[in-house]
Amino acid sequence: MIVLKTGRELKIMREACRISAGALKIAGEAVEPGVTTAEIDEIAEKYILKEGGVPNFKNYQGYPATACISINNEVIHGIPSKRRVIKAGDIVSIDLGAKFDGYNGDNAATFACGEISDEAKRLIDTTRESLYKGIAAAVVGGRIGDIGHAVQTYAEERGFSVVREFVGHGVGTELHESPEVPNFGTKGRGIRLMPGMTIAIEPMINSGKQNVKIMPDGWTVLTTDGSLSAHFEHTIAITPDGPQILTKV
Repeated sequence: MIVLKTGRELKIMREACRISAGALKIAGEAVEPGVTTAEIDEIAEKYILKEGGVPNFKNYQGYPATACISINNEVIHGIPSKRRVIKAGDIVSIDLGAKFDGYNGDNAATFACGEISDEAKRLIDTTRESLYKGIAAAVVGGRIGDIGHAVQTYAEERGFSVVREFVGHGVGTELHESPEVPNFGTKGRGIRLMPGMTIAIEPMINSGKQNVKIMPDGWTVLTTDGSLSAHFEHTIAITPDGPQILTKV
């Protein structure tokens, strides 16, 4: 069931998303050579708590941390660790969210650690822009397939591939609600977009093939060919005035 949010609910969600966006910003600023992923996770958690939110990833379906921090060929759900040290040249995807007064925010971005390869730069730029192409397609009266088509077309025209196994989703009182929001699809197909819908659009784009695998830890997702992967995400609201990004800093 898709839950349409009232004006009051959207106001609360904006606060949850503000906290989420702030936490992602400072976590990204902490990406430096020699820093561990556990240190970044701690920075994000402290910020969320200080702002009056609750880390909504922590203990979600057993996940042990505030943020998912995935490096290079890790697509999503990398578990922070004191032993995982970020190195110059790495690309680091951070996905996190906050809950405030019963409502959730969710966002992600991929950050460069120092100088990175041209391929990595192009992948990050393409993934970020594919997110905004998807957001631009999220208009009242449109279809879910319009969003995925916009993301897929932009990424694939630039020689990259779109992960199929993991998709975006609705956001509200639950971190993951209906509908699913794939990063691929056909224009004019799928659920119709209506005012009051709040969704997370989150392209996961690989520099190589689209195939992924889950590591024995049950969480970390890797590209099967070892290629780089990038991840960007915003929580947005569908409104009569166009899509509104709720997790904008």
